[in-house]
Amino acid sequence: MSLKKYIAIFSGLAIAGTALIAGCSKGFLTKDPLGTLIPTQVNNATGVQSLLNGAYSALDGQGQNVTAIAGGNPWETSPSNWIYGSVAGGDNHKGSSISDQPPIVPIANAQAVPGNGFFDDKWKALYEGVHRCNEVLSIMAISTGISGPQRTEFSAEAKFLRAHYYFELRKFFKMVPWIDETTTNFLQPNNTDVFPKIEADLTVAMDSLPATQSSVGAANKWAAMSYLAKVYVYEQKWAAAKALFDQVIPAAYGGTGAGGVTSNGLHYGLQARFADNFDASTKNNAESVFAIQMTANDGSNSIANANQGDMLNFPYNSPFRCCGFFQPSVDLANSYRTDGNGLPYVTDYNSHGIANDQGLTTAQPFTPDAGNIDPRLDWTIARRGIPVHDWGLHPGNNWIRDQGSAGPYSNKKNLYWQATLGTYSDQSSWAPGSAINYCIIRFADVLLLASETEAQLGNYAQAETYVNAVRTRAANPATILYQYIDNTKPMAGFSTTPAAKYVVSPYPAGAFTAATALPAIYFERKLELACEGHRFFDLARWGIAAQTLNAYYQFEGKITGDLSTGNFTAGKNEYYPIPQPEIDLSNGTLKQNTGY
Repeated sequence: MSLKKYIAIFSGLAIAGTALIAGCSKGFLTKDPLGTLIPTQVNNATGVQSLLNGAYSALDGQGQNVTAIAGGNPWETSPSNWIYGSVAGGDNHKGSSISDQPPIVPIANAQAVPGNGFFDDKWKALYEGVHRCNEVLSIMAISTGISGPQRTEFSAEAKFLRAHYYFELRKFFKMVPWIDETTTNFLQPNNTDVFPKIEADLTVAMDSLPATQSSVGAANKWAAMSYLAKVYVYEQKWAAAKALFDQVIPAAYGGTGAGGVTSNGLHYGLQARFADNFDASTKNNAESVFAIQMTANDGSNSIANANQGDMLNFPYNSPFRCCGFFQPSVDLANSYRTDGNGLPYVTDYNSHGIANDQGLTTAQPFTPDAGNIDPRLDWTIARRGIPVHDWGLHPGNNWIRDQGSAGPYSNKKNLYWQATLGTYSDQSSWAPGSAINYCIIRFADVLLLASETEAQLGNYAQAETYVNAVRTRAANPATILYQYIDNTKPMAGFSTTPAAKYVVSPYPAGAFTAATALPAIYFERKLELACEGHRFFDLARWGIAAQTLNAYYQFEGKITGDLSTGNFTAGKNEYYPIPQPEIDLSNGTLKQNTGY
């Protein structure tokens, strides 16, 4: 059974996670739920494998059982965290119109409240993932006919996935209750940091998983090692993180050995073409450390397995049909300006803004910016007069629902190509789906985390080496976006004329110092990982969210009308509130985060 073909199987053994944290009647707890399987029906290798498939299936936050438990809309539980990581982090506006999906507006303005239902739905979807992992482990404990190697594999994969779900919960909510396969009293307090238990699960996975897997979507030991290193970075355990990054990163990129491999056996490396990371035809490449496998046209007559959580995030009134959300900010676009040496303006990028068509109709003339630009801009942001894959030139305002509330840009990393429309898009819902994988960790992320680690340890030359590997890929001719041969016939192919003046270069030797290294690394993460759900969580863990986002509200709020209440409070808004319904149902066992 493939990881994306899971049919829900619940054993009724220990109903852990969401349902119990949310509170249940005694009668519900003592009866097997209708339509489920009892432990004796799945306590064998086939049954445990099916349960494990279900634990993987919850990664996308979608599907009948996950959404039924969460109770909300697909975008509230999207694994890309486009609302909570990118919109809240200043990469993007909510988009559409100001009145569409209004609960996102306070999240974008750092004015979220515990009663916002989006947080409760995200909480439930993540704990559903935890529950499924615990089911694997608890059923396996009473299963017969499972070999020693199989037990090791099942346990390691389940613990890897459980660590992921808890890492997400820890990023979002800080203090969360730990529920595992041994828990019998599910009304647990949230008064203990779960990071040590996440470390323990990932250590088991790293030590027990094979280097490669028969299923490309399954976690391997190198994904576990990379994830554990990322957890160490979040904990600021720099020496421990470095020891793992040295093993994961190949010598060709500055590591100390052969480096890691993907589950399908490809040696870790950066794709020559940046855009290959956002193209379904080139997914599961050497840069894919761990990815959620998305599938279009799977026969389900739904887009649950096809990036359903991002279904709103296509240009409005365009060939993609719906819905004009997730519009990149002017602040983000301006970040891609480069100077005469091909380097970014790390501290004053908004003083070197990129020309845009804000306030212009499509009928009014506009000339795209003629200055130096990092080519990653045009694979991240769709802007007027520049090709949108093979769909034609972005027409500007005709593809924007409301410039006044969300600016002139459209998101691009989630767009499928016209040439492969029938294969990699899914049109079975009112908004499209796609087969583009969501990379939880890609190799560029690893390099930049390693760079940050080296800078924190004072190894500035090594930190610069890792950043320059990412910037050198950005400068690769394969990453350049070209104009169409005939702009009236976009499917005719691309010319040899760049779509803009692309100038990007690595930092010169010795550029990284105690004063310059971390700001440059932080900015490189903004450029490389924009619109991928990382920005808010990066700003929060760096301790610069208040100064960065309040400056963003001041700048961007003069351009659009959606940030009028923006005000980030340090010591509070680095984490989201514990959902009020969960506190209420716990009879006060769960405690609220500071400031809410």
